Amino acid sequence: MKAMRKTTKLAILVCGCLLSVIWSCRQTEVSTGDALVNDFIKVNMDYWYYWNDKIPANASKNLTSENYFNSLLYVFDAQQRPDGDRFSAFLNNAESTEAALSGESKTTGARLALYRNGDNIAGLVMYVFPGSPAAKAGIKRGDFFGRITVDGQTVTVNNSSTLLSTGSNYVYTIGRFENSTITTTDQTKTAVAQALQEDPMLLDSIYTRGNRKIGYLVYNRFYSTPNGSTTPVYDQKMAQIFNKFKALGVNEFILDLRYNGGGFISTARQLSSFIAKGVTDKTIFSRNEYNKKATPELQKQFGQGFGTDFFMVKPENIGANLQRVYVLTSSRTASASELVINSLKPFMEVITIGDVTVGKNVGSIVIKDEKKRFAQGIMPIVLKTFNAANQSDYTAGFTPKVTVKESINQTWYALGDLRDPLLSEAFFQITGSRTARRGFLDDGSERFKIAPTPLEMEMVVEIKK
Repeated sequence: MKAMRKTTKLAILVCGCLLSVIWSCRQTEVSTGDALVNDFIKVNMDYWYYWNDKIPANASKNLTSENYFNSLLYVFDAQQRPDGDRFSAFLNNAESTEAALSGESKTTGARLALYRNGDNIAGLVMYVFPGSPAAKAGIKRGDFFGRITVDGQTVTVNNSSTLLSTGSNYVYTIGRFENSTITTTDQTKTAVAQALQEDPMLLDSIYTRGNRKIGYLVYNRFYSTPNGSTTPVYDQKMAQIFNKFKALGVNEFILDLRYNGGGFISTARQLSSFIAKGVTDKTIFSRNEYNKKATPELQKQFGQGFGTDFFMVKPENIGANLQRVYVLTSSRTASASELVINSLKPFMEVITIGDVTVGKNVGSIVIKDEKKRFAQGIMPIVLKTFNAANQSDYTAGFTPKVTVKESINQTWYALGDLRDPLLSEAFFQITGSRTARRGFLDDGSERFKIAPTPLEMEMVVEIKK
């Protein structure tokens, strides 16, 4: 098939940043259905895929599109392919994926960590969108549900991806985790899912202890604009928050990324530019490495400096008052979140507290058909990121200086409450004073956990002509 690439917007997802590429394919003697989609997949994988030199030559186009896409991947294997792909994804609906990556989804507003309970799914509430149906139903952080029913169906391992993304009527049954067993009660909470736009900045606070002014920001996804908007309202809000931090003399900073699976590289650059110490617009934030086929064409189109991003000059930057930054992490911290950690490291001490992060030092792009002949799309890995010191060695994740894991059995406090184990530990590291019992290690309940999906771990770069 002969294809013509037409790029109108390019956004790259790297462990928390999204690359969105819109393509137009010119077809020659292709049928509808999987054959058309498979030709689209092959053309774009040959050009964009980071490991395009390792695509098998004998992959069969007679497979379904999802299976065909998966057959092209240089799949990670700890022994044979330790440098392999863990994150590329086939998309059943590319446009809904783009909406989700900009913070819009059909949800009750309760963000859950999912756990297996036999074939069924249990859920622990990590946080709740303010003003959402879940919040109005009295659902709060730390609630544990032994059973979840959506539109009359119990959520199981097999149907969870469908029900939790498209269902409407939720019944949450309160549960307990005792003696390594999940049980349910007869208490329920109900909520109706709707299309909601999440504000990525859930909370910001300032704590004062002696001469320490401690800024705290809970940041849950990297995107600048609400879905469907061109106004960077979240960048503007971020600037307002850091302006307040600077005006009030913040000299210690805690960035809470424990639930942040990534987003746009451009937004990671924005956030880092408010924090980094001693940087200018000539200071490298990150460098993106593409494959040998795409690199010369991209440099020809966008200039020799394509792929290198620099910090931004921000009058609200608080770096001059900081010696270090504390980052709260978990096993869900990925992509753009890890990019921020890695990109700040050459310029200041970065102290991580929590759990080992995912280890995604690569970025994806969403590729869809501009002519809308089919809804499917792909989100292949297209680049690897490096910081100003040319470091990209965190595929095993960042190991925290202090390990503090959240547990089903802990007492759960609101985010921002100094009794929260991770925040309490950061507060102790800064002040030497404990406001609560030290955060404790996980109790083993992790074995029930379902790993985050690829869409929870995105990093995107935007390039607009």
